[in-house]
Amino acid sequence: MARTCPTCNRGYNKSASRSHSNIKTIKRQHLNLQYKVVGGKRVRICTRCIKTLAKPVK
Repeated sequence: MARTCPTCNRGYNKSASRSHSNIKTIKRQHLNLQYKVVGGKRVRICTRCIKTLAKPVK
């Protein structure tokens, strides 16, 4: 459960960093997880979900 958002189940993205000689090194781009109290519980939630929770319900 580490480094994944519990609400949207998103994880890391794979990408490549390239050196000057064009050698590829695989790296992980992790989510921006923040602690937030949701429903009386403290959870690590991604910032995209925090923005969605702040929207008014129509």
